[in-house]
This record gives sequence, C-alpha cells and structure tokens, in this order.
Amino acid sequence: MVAFGFGAGLLKPAPGTWGTLLGWLLWVAVVSRLSDDGIALVLAASFAYGCWACHRTGRELGRADDGGMVWDEIVAIWLVLWFMPDSLIAQAVAFVVFRFFDIIKPPPIAYFDARLKNGFGVMWDDILAAGYSLLVLAILVRLGVFN
Repeated sequence: MVAFGFGAGLLKPAPGTWGTLLGWLLWVAVVSRLSDDGIALVLAASFAYGCWACHRTGRELGRADDGGMVWDEIVAIWLVLWFMPDSLIAQAVAFVVFRFFDIIKPPPIAYFDARLKNGFGVMWDDILAAGYSLLVLAILVRLGVFN
C-alpha cells in the first residue's frame, strides 16, 4: 500500500503525477504543519521506509521499479515543498518543475535510474530530481518570482 501511494500509483495515465499530487496534498494537510525538525525526521524515516517498501514490492512484482510505485514521488515532493514559499503559486510551480525533472531524468538521474535496481534506486532518482528542482526553484525565489 505504501509503495503504491495508498492507491494513487494505480491511477492512469501518469501514475507518477498522481503520486506527486497525493504528496502535495499530504504536505498541505499533514507534513507542512510539523516543525522543521519534525519534517526532517519524517523525510528521513519516509526515505528509509520507502527504500525497504519499494524493494520488497518490486521483488514481489518481479519489476524492480514498477511504474505504480509512487512513494518515491511523494517523499521527493515533500523535500521540494519544504524549501518553497508557502503559497499556492510557488507550490504549483514546484510541482511542475519537479515533474519535469522526474520525467526527463537529466544526468546523473538517468544513470542511477538505469543501474540501481532496488528500493534505494527507486527512491534515489527522485531525490536527485528534487535536487535539480530545488536549484531551479532557488533561482526563481532569488529573482523574486514568488513575491
């Protein structure tokens, strides 16, 4: 259930986008209300648990990175949203930028995506996409786009 984002990963088309949308909703409803220390703890625990859950699910399905597994998108969008201004526009831009990098997979994301066929690999490529997103979004914040 966790690896498939409580069912979000079963939605078609684009299960990763549905998973990211669920992550955004969970961010607004639950995660954003925590202290920074709480958010850091939730992110670390969710990443570690996601590595295990996605590895086990992938092994049971016979597909290391099944498209329906969206816990990686959920955790990664939480990381991105943590550093964004608390506005609907900023969060919507963050959503689009993250989906762009998660889909395009610029180097080294594609490298790790192709070589790490386990739960860590499932989670890691989305964390890298979050990193790219944060770089672009930091520039937009610095330029005052969200003011």
